Amino acid sequence: MPEKWHPLSARGSQGETNMKNKLLAIALITGFSGTAHADTSVILYGSLDGGIGYQRIKGNDTEATRTGMIQGIRSENQWGLKGSEDLGDGLQAVFRLESGFNLDTGDTSEYDNRLFGRQATLGLQSEAWGRLDFGRQTNIASKYFAEIASPFGEDFSQASVATAFSAADVRYDNMVMYQTPEFGGFQLGVGYSFNADGSQQYRLSGSGESNVRAITTGLLYENGPIEAALTYDQFKTPDTVNDDYDEDELGVTVRSWNIAASYDFEVVKVNAGFGQTRNGWFSEMEIGDDNGLEGLLASDGLKVNSYVVGASAPVGNNGEILAAWTMADPRSEDDAKKQHIYSLGYTYALSKRTDLYAIGSYAKNVAFQDGLKATLVGVGMSHKF
Repeated sequence: MPEKWHPLSARGSQGETNMKNKLLAIALITGFSGTAHADTSVILYGSLDGGIGYQRIKGNDTEATRTGMIQGIRSENQWGLKGSEDLGDGLQAVFRLESGFNLDTGDTSEYDNRLFGRQATLGLQSEAWGRLDFGRQTNIASKYFAEIASPFGEDFSQASVATAFSAADVRYDNMVMYQTPEFGGFQLGVGYSFNADGSQQYRLSGSGESNVRAITTGLLYENGPIEAALTYDQFKTPDTVNDDYDEDELGVTVRSWNIAASYDFEVVKVNAGFGQTRNGWFSEMEIGDDNGLEGLLASDGLKVNSYVVGASAPVGNNGEILAAWTMADPRSEDDAKKQHIYSLGYTYALSKRTDLYAIGSYAKNVAFQDGLKATLVGVGMSHKF
């Protein structure tokens, strides 16, 4: 006798099927979610900066002016990829690839046309053990010192603290860097470069060292409104002649130490810093076109003392005014003059990622050259993604 159909049995069968489908969907979603968390996460990021400005270089029987587009003032134009993979027990594999470019032309002439000239690192990190990175990256002074010493930090072109402090914005190739976790507001970093600029070279039997070895280290302290940093950098020129160093520059050890502190009073934040560079210069000093000092420059006997005083204050809900004075004082050459730079800036946040800015900066005795002056005035827009 055939089984009779009953509406309740049909509903029960359909209900069970729907429930099974829902459970299957939840299981698949949960499974995919777990896989996504276990695999490497990759983030695309970057910043764009452009505007209109006026620049003038005057002195040494020449005067040059330029009015038009400015770019990379508030922050350098860049894009990058960064990611991490959870290895378990709080350990992560991390990487970062970062490239610089010019917004006005779209070319990648920054950093000698290197694809990832700003940074290319691979490493490990853990909240308990700290972070270890291998590859091309910024030195400890760039990470700890620059933002504390001046409200302009490494940004805003000639207003940057790096125009007076030799080691405040340096990148080393072939570097191994370790940074400790934060302990009671303190963090320690140390790095060693096997060749600061270019691929590491073999040391041939019977010949001298051809690599530029570099050391970077520093201590950072952050506790409420107080920030402080102490850093030290050193590189030694090769023992053999190459394309970058002449015979009188061989085997020279160039050193730089810097100290900075800041205090946030809420209505105003004040910054100050002091440093010394001996026997050369670390980063490129670019003020205008073809005015400044080369990076990783050796000059045995050169002594430069550097100073900075700055302040920043909120204006309204979204604005901030910035001001700073820097001086680089050469102590070893009679014809070298003190370089002074006075800068005033303003930023206005349209959103968390988009800013408007204005900058005015005046430099005297650029690169220690008597009477050489530089002026920068501009307004622009900066966007981060």
